[in-house]
Amino acid sequence: MSTANLKRFLSLHDFEPAARRLLPHPLYAYVSGAVEDEQSVNANRSAFTRYAFKPNVLVDVSAVDISVTLFGTRYAMPVGVAPMGLAAMTSYRGDVALALAAKKANVPCIMSGSSLIRLEEVMAAAPETWFQAYLPGRQDQIDALIDRVRAAGVQTLVLTVDTPVSANRENNIRAGFSTPLRPSVSLAWQGLTHPRWLLGTFGRTLLRHGMPHFENNYATRGAPIMSSNVLRDFSDRGHLSWEHVARVRKMWRGPLVIKGILNGADAARVHQLGADGVIVSNHGGRQLDGSVAPLLVLPEILQAAGGLPVMLDSGVRRGTDVLKALALGAAAAWIGRPFNYAATVGGEAGVARALELIGQEVKRDMGLLGVTSVAAIGRGHLHVN
Repeated sequence: MSTANLKRFLSLHDFEPAARRLLPHPLYAYVSGAVEDEQSVNANRSAFTRYAFKPNVLVDVSAVDISVTLFGTRYAMPVGVAPMGLAAMTSYRGDVALALAAKKANVPCIMSGSSLIRLEEVMAAAPETWFQAYLPGRQDQIDALIDRVRAAGVQTLVLTVDTPVSANRENNIRAGFSTPLRPSVSLAWQGLTHPRWLLGTFGRTLLRHGMPHFENNYATRGAPIMSSNVLRDFSDRGHLSWEHVARVRKMWRGPLVIKGILNGADAARVHQLGADGVIVSNHGGRQLDGSVAPLLVLPEILQAAGGLPVMLDSGVRRGTDVLKALALGAAAAWIGRPFNYAATVGGEAGVARALELIGQEVKRDMGLLGVTSVAAIGRGHLHVN
C-alpha cells in the first residue's frame, strides 16, 4: 500500500478492519482473539475508563518533549512495539518490518521468541531490537539459547514468564487455526479467497525462504509450522521456577526485563534477583482468563519493584491510554495487535504510519493535559471515576 493511501488511517483502530479483510479468517482470529470468555482482553480496555484527566491550563506547551530514556537509551516516545508471535504469517517478513519501522522511528521493539524469522536476521537489520525469550524446558537448552542470543548482539533480554502451560484458546479451534497448521479444504479455501495474503505473504515466503519454522525457541532451529513437533516444543515449561531466572541473571550481563508480572510479591522477587525492569502484562488476555488488567495493579507493582523501571502492555490503543499509564508511574507502554494489523496492511510503511499516529496522539494529548515532558506527568493529573 502506498504512503498516500496509508494517510487514510487516522488511528490505530483503523488498521484492524483493513487487516481483517486481507487475512484468512483463522489467522485473523489467532491475532485478534484471546482465551475462553475473553474477560481479560475486555477488562484491559475498560480499565483505562476507570481514570479521567485533570488538565493544567495556561501552561506554555509550544514545545512538548515526548522522549523517554530506558536502560541508557533515549527513545523518541514512551511507546514500544510489543512481541508478537507468528508475525511473519500475517505480513511478509513481519518481524523484520516491525523492527525496521521501530528503528527508524527510534522506539523500542521486542522481537518474539515465537517468531518465524531467525533472530540473527532481525538483529542485522535492526541491531537495537530487544529479544523476548520463552525459556526451554531443560537447563542445557536454556544456557544454549542465552549464549545464542548474546552472540546475535542482543543488548536487552526480555523473559516472558506467564506461559507455564498452554492456554485454552477455544477461539482458535472454532476459527480453524491450529499449531501446527493442518492442511484442509477449509484452509485452502481461505487462502484462495484472500489472494493478496496467499501470494504476497505465504506464497512469497515459501518461494524465497521455504516453509516457515519456529526459529528462536532454542539455540537450534525449531519445528516447521506444519509439524506435529510444534506442540512438543511448547509444552515443556511447567516445571520452570525462579531458580531458572536466577541462573539467566548470572549469565546475562545486559539489561534483563521480566514480562508477565501481575502482583507485588512477584515484582519484589524480580527486584531481589537483580533484574533491571518489569513489564506488567496479562499477555493481552491470551493466557489466564480473568487475570487482572495490568493498569489496575500498576501502582502495586511499582511499590514492590524497588525503583526498577516498570512498563506496561495489554490494551493500550490511544495516546490517552499511554498518558494514563505514565501518570500511574509506568516508564513506557507497549502495543501489540495494532502494529501487527498495520504490518498486514502496509508492511514496514504501515507500521511506520501506526507509530506516527500514536506519537502524534501522545504529543497532542500532553499539550492538552498541560505538560511539556514525560517526567511532568503524575498521579495528580488523574481522577478515579
